[in-house]
Amino acid sequence: MPRASRAGAACVSHHAEMKEENILDIKTVCECNRCLGCQTLHPQAALINLENPDVRQEAVKFEFYAILLAEDCADNCSCCGRRYYDFAYATMVFLTPGEVFRMSKADALPDKGLLLAFDPNLLLRTTLDSHIGQYTFFRYRKEEALHLSQRETACVRRYFDDIGDELRHAIDRHSRTLLSRLIELLLDYCARFYERQFITREEKNKTLVRRLDRLVLSAIDAGRLEHGALPGAAEWAPELGLSEAYLCDLLRFQTGKTPSEYLYFHRLEAAKRLLQAGWGTPARVARWLGFDSVARFSFVFKKYTGQAPADYRAN
Repeated sequence: MPRASRAGAACVSHHAEMKEENILDIKTVCECNRCLGCQTLHPQAALINLENPDVRQEAVKFEFYAILLAEDCADNCSCCGRRYYDFAYATMVFLTPGEVFRMSKADALPDKGLLLAFDPNLLLRTTLDSHIGQYTFFRYRKEEALHLSQRETACVRRYFDDIGDELRHAIDRHSRTLLSRLIELLLDYCARFYERQFITREEKNKTLVRRLDRLVLSAIDAGRLEHGALPGAAEWAPELGLSEAYLCDLLRFQTGKTPSEYLYFHRLEAAKRLLQAGWGTPARVARWLGFDSVARFSFVFKKYTGQAPADYRAN
């Protein structure tokens, strides 16, 4: 596996236009290899062994997909959200093209680990191209990184090794298919490991869902739904210090509901409380909870409770 050398300085003059922002903007996989002192084996994919990468800029912008496996963090990867309830053998971060990354205040990249870089064009006419968007962890924040156990780290490294072996093979008509399949298998295992992480973070996640419950109830009680301004994950996520993608996945894992289904449940539960308390007529309750018509409200309420709103209120 090619090893990185202290070659980041070679890209400084090439990126003089980025100096003001102090970001190393890497346009292509080949350029990434040059910046990190690695031989180019394939123009659209690279596996780079990071060892004290000499990146002088404060952050790096990859104009292609990048997967980082960090194996040595000065702060035990707390910069990537690792806490006492997480495994501590290695950490993975997944970056979409154009995303700016900074490992910590001191380093743009981890001091030890691996970087898998691949251009979106590598995936053209492959199965992965049609569903890479389903790997939602590419849209997570760095602080929502994946923290691996020893067994999981060994599994990830095996797939990195397989990708490295394929990159060293002469390019032929099978290369694109085999590389994309190996990357897809790696991502499938990472999806499994993220689900495991949701399990080991169950108590923390329950606390987050309780906070979300309070946000939703507060919005309902304040009458914010009355004019059709229904809140969702894009609004809730910043309040909870999460990315929208991570919140959606957490909510689905903890409750089995999408954000819209979760809000729908709370609206109907609020309707039950308001009707039982004699707060208003079904029409008034429907408006308060953001339903576009009392007929629609009556239909979904009866489907949910087995009773029409007027009958439920009378009881």
